[in-house]
Amino acid sequence: MVTMQDVAERAGVTKQTVSNVLSGRVTVRPTTAARVRAAVAELGYTPNLVARSLATGSSRTVGLFVPTVTNAFYAEVVEAVEDVLEEHGYHLLLCTTRLDGERARRHLAGLTSRSVDALLIAGDRDLIDHLPLLADARFPVALYAWETRAPDAFPVVTVDYEHAGYLAGRHLRELGHRRVAVLASPAHTTRVAGFRRAFADDGLAVPDDAVHLAAEPTLAGGFAAAKAAFAAEPGLTAVFATHDILALGALEAARATGRTVPQDLSVVGHDDTPEARLTRPALTTVALPKREMARQAVELLLRALARSGAAVNSLQLLRPELVVRESTSPPPGAR
Repeated sequence: MVTMQDVAERAGVTKQTVSNVLSGRVTVRPTTAARVRAAVAELGYTPNLVARSLATGSSRTVGLFVPTVTNAFYAEVVEAVEDVLEEHGYHLLLCTTRLDGERARRHLAGLTSRSVDALLIAGDRDLIDHLPLLADARFPVALYAWETRAPDAFPVVTVDYEHAGYLAGRHLRELGHRRVAVLASPAHTTRVAGFRRAFADDGLAVPDDAVHLAAEPTLAGGFAAAKAAFAAEPGLTAVFATHDILALGALEAARATGRTVPQDLSVVGHDDTPEARLTRPALTTVALPKREMARQAVELLLRALARSGAAVNSLQLLRPELVVRESTSPPPGAR
């Protein structure tokens, strides 16, 4: 195995100079740095990241917690965060909670400053009760795509979820829908509130029994919630699903019950995942700026690392956008 000493001997410099060039922490004359990089390339030297972590106290790694990667929204989040980290020379350590609070607790308790330099937590369903475990963390922590009330101890980069729900509701109201239902994950109370506000603006109410909770954020969960909504209100003309995956389940439930989308039933999703664009009919949905959120969150953490302190407590609220496709139209009789 090629060592740093081998590189130093080939370049005619000290081992410390090689370390300075590779870490970038100390300025080295351009001609010397060029010799070192040429020796690295010639010998095929790969730094020992474990040894570097022990020597410097930095792993060049940022941890990312997500509930699952089976949901396309979080799969896109992972890729977006990893892309931004790579631009800055950092690696990604991914942990999934699998919608299991105890699993989330174990992962959080096991993190140390040796394993990650910083931590980004996306999604609040399984982690909010365990955040006190990070009260004395020796690395900066930030929250991403957080919907419930954010703890005061951590900075948050998220979306105006209330406005996202409002956009969905406003779109259906402008089309003329009155008999509607919501298919929601339990944590999505803010999106539901925004949807209700859009109807309240026109003096209409979305009652509690029109909100159907999905047991899980999956196609099957959306299918079951939609079937329950159809049974509760046979004359339903539109549904809003607080995840695209739930909306895709609603499309399947509509087909299974002989409803045509959008002629008989309009469907609006939330997230704008790739599947929303590819399904037939293509799904009207509320798009979230996932990549911009990822960039802001990662850069917030890296700024904290640069000054060797905790991330500054702040709230960055990005705006969602309605994307109208083929799954919505005026209700039957209004065309």
